[in-house]
Parts: sequence; C-alpha cells; structure tokens
Amino acid sequence: MVVGVPREIKDNEFRVGLVPSGAAALVRAGHSVLVETGAGAQSAISDEEYRAAGAEVVGSEEVWGRASLIIKVKEPRPGEYQFLRKDLSIFTFFHLAADHELAAELIKNRTTAIAYETVECDNGALPILAPMSEVAGRLSVQAGAHYLLKAYGGRGVLLGGVPGVESGHVVIAGAGIVGVNAVKIAVGLGAQVTVLDTRAERLRALDDLYGSRVQTLYSNPLNLEESLNKADLFVGAVHIPGARTPRLVTRDMIKTMKKGAVIVDVSVDQGGCIETIRPTTHSDPVYEVDGVIHYGVANMPGAVPRTSTFALTNATLPFVLQLANSGLKGALSGGPLKRGLNLMDGHVVHKSVAEALGRPFEPIEGAPIP
Repeated sequence: MVVGVPREIKDNEFRVGLVPSGAAALVRAGHSVLVETGAGAQSAISDEEYRAAGAEVVGSEEVWGRASLIIKVKEPRPGEYQFLRKDLSIFTFFHLAADHELAAELIKNRTTAIAYETVECDNGALPILAPMSEVAGRLSVQAGAHYLLKAYGGRGVLLGGVPGVESGHVVIAGAGIVGVNAVKIAVGLGAQVTVLDTRAERLRALDDLYGSRVQTLYSNPLNLEESLNKADLFVGAVHIPGARTPRLVTRDMIKTMKKGAVIVDVSVDQGGCIETIRPTTHSDPVYEVDGVIHYGVANMPGAVPRTSTFALTNATLPFVLQLANSGLKGALSGGPLKRGLNLMDGHVVHKSVAEALGRPFEPIEGAPIP
C-alpha cells in the first residue's frame, strides 16, 4: 500500500501525522511511504530523518495523487478538497458532526473517512483521542491562566493566589480525560477547583484522588449555573463520541459570570458545550461576549507540536499498520477501526455522525467496500 503524509495546512497546526519510526515500520512491512517536503519541520523532524527511515520526500500533489491511504492530524481544509476521490482513504481527526461542508465534500467525492475521534475499543475507550485529550486538558488551564492576566483582558487573577489572598476558582464541566487532566494542572497551580459530571463513578474517582482539594458536583442546570457564578476560569470538557456536543451553558448563564472571567471550551471542535462559543485559531484565539473572554481554539495540541506529534503517533501507528497490512476491507471488518469509520463510498456509516449531519444512517454492512 502507498501511504501518504501531507504537511498540515490548518492555521498554526504544527503537528505531523507520522514520525520517522512509524515510516520505518511501514517500509519494513513492505509498504511505500510518501512524506510531503517539510511536513515534520514544525515538530522538529527533518526531511532527512524521513529519508533515512525509507520514506520518499515529495511534493504535496504527489503525496495526495499517489497515496491510497492518507495519514493526517487534522481534517482536510478547503485547499485540499481538490484531492478527494473515490479510491482514497483518509485517517485523521475529522469531527464531522460540526463540519457539514467537509462532510458534503467527502460524500460527493465518495472518499472513505476514518476518524481518530471515533476509533473505540470494546470497553468504550477512545485510544487515539485519549492522548490529545490529555494534552488539551492540560493546556486548557494554562491558556485560561494566561488570558486571566489583565494585560490580555482578564480579571487579573492569579489562579494560585498568594498567602492572605484568595486563589482563583476553576470550574470544569466533564470528568473524562480532558477534565481529569485539567483538574491535575488546576490543582497543581493551587486553584480552587470544582468539577461537574453526571457519572458518579468519575466524581468518586476524583474525590478519592484529591479529597478536599477538589469539589465534585452532580451536573445539572442549577449546580452548573451556581458554579459559573463563582468561576474565574470555566473549562468545557464534555464529549460524546461522534455526536455534536450538547450545549450546557446558555448565554443567560454567561451574563451572570464575573466580568473578565475566561471560558476555554475544549469541545468546540464537536460544536462546543457553550452557546456563545465558536471555533477560533491560534493566531486569533479569543473574543469577548458579555464581558467574558472566550477561547475556542479547535486544535489546541497544535501549540505543542513536538509533544503532541509523538503522543498522537504512538496511538495511531498500530491502526495505520493494520490498515496497510490488512487492506481496507480486512481492517474495517470489526473492532475499533470499524467504529472509527464515518463515511464510505458516499454513505454515512456512523450513527452519531449521521444524526449530527441530518443524513441517512447506512450501516457498514450495507455500504460497498471501495
């Protein structure tokens, strides 16, 4: 199989979909690897390292034109739509529930879309999403602390406080991987931390780990609104695999927050859990609504590409090898990769994605294998 690794073109996206050790593993297995010139540069990986691993370093059009399997980090951008075709499979983060335009292009061109974020194990674990959720969760508090500085429009609150002065209050909605990692950083900074979730077992685990350093609350509209009133920093960490994120925070709730408070919605790439959130970029990350700073960067881990690239490719490589070695039909016959399949030959074959897009759901058994 010919595997292609293009350079990412999303705003300030510096990660790369495959590292040299992954290229070497594919070459040893008998596959060809095409890497676009400069694809790894922003993750401190040179073209020479890819060549030493056995990959060909070529131009963008050659990567897209020759490869039958494209490995990326982020979804194809409009400038890449011209390369979509029927005999092409793309393995990347898609987040199609919040991107109807991209979904329409993939469907029109009958391109196979396998989404990192919906690759799911039998126990419900999301093995590829997990490491990026860890990075995003930790970054969410760092970003929030930054924009709380008065020079950046915030309340001028130091999350850890100082002796004799109250520390800042961080409220986190969701106790999944993003939320747990946000808690870790917020507690480490010395902030007051409140976590809301509807899963008692998740709250119980945090209570066992942190005790009185973290306040756990069952998530309902009243508890959420009361917590928002106290928040200097609110982190949205809600996720439903493949589906649009439910909107938990309304604009009326935003109006009750402290002026200069900061919202970081990590779920923005799936539509966001806050009514007033919209996707932003690393080059223009924040905007203000009702005196509250909103941070909606949809590719947060791209800010730390060296860490993120290696964490991501550690998780993706076993699946990339499975796709290359077994072929599309064999790899998608069952298990996590089958659950990762979103679109095939113009069909929407993932139920949650179909519901979010408002299109017919056609199970994989009824979708032709290209």
